[in-house]
Amino acid sequence: MEHKYIDFHIHAYAQKVAQKAVRVLSACPEVENVYTDGTVASTRRVLESCGVDRGVVLPIATKPAQTQVINDWAIKHSHGNFICFGTVHPNSDCIESELERLAAAGIRGIKLHPDYQQCFMFEPRMQPIYRKCEELGLIISLHMGYDPVSVRTRHAMPCDLAQTAEKYPALKLVGAHMGGMSNWERVLYYLRGADNVWLDTAFCAEFITDEMFCRLLDCVGEDRILLGSDLPWSLPSVQIDMIRQLDIPDAAKRKIFFDNAAALLGLNV
Repeated sequence: MEHKYIDFHIHAYAQKVAQKAVRVLSACPEVENVYTDGTVASTRRVLESCGVDRGVVLPIATKPAQTQVINDWAIKHSHGNFICFGTVHPNSDCIESELERLAAAGIRGIKLHPDYQQCFMFEPRMQPIYRKCEELGLIISLHMGYDPVSVRTRHAMPCDLAQTAEKYPALKLVGAHMGGMSNWERVLYYLRGADNVWLDTAFCAEFITDEMFCRLLDCVGEDRILLGSDLPWSLPSVQIDMIRQLDIPDAAKRKIFFDNAAALLGLNV
């Protein structure tokens, strides 16, 4: 059966910073290949070549001053096969107004990366972001677990995601990298029954075993897993192939590849 695909976790950058961003991030030892040059045009082409219908672009404000500029870019480029999220920085003084602006512009969610933003997920300064996104119906995608930029310290762990989901029950949370890169046993422990949490598969094919993936699928349910690649660091086709070869029903694969994301994003398809 032919499937449709939404990649819920990709990265692209403004033309003037794309080359630098890709060069800096590709220096991480876990990154063996880079599959785009970071630009919009290159990223759109790769999505098309992999047969992906739409990609959710996840920008990150690593400094408060970047917030409005990045969100301007996201609003401008959210069309065609791009569904752009926005971002806010926990130290920004315009969190509420920026979230309101994103929602008014039709942006469906934001990306937070606690490691890059040097903020633990549970800190008080994060709470206004969660609270306002819950109020506005904005999805939050969060980097979870290990990241090479913060080798010794984990700023966002499965227990933090579970706590936030319980505190803000109407908030829709996406835990990237299957809820916690290289911390999947903790996902199994903390996130069972968290029905406002979704997990994406970004960069997981390179590290996760089939057995662990299926245990996570059983833990959170087939309605809560989203295809994600982490492009340009991994190809959508790599994550698609991982899921295709699993011994799970085709209906579950269809949900992971497309239906779950379409429902979460409120797409008319």
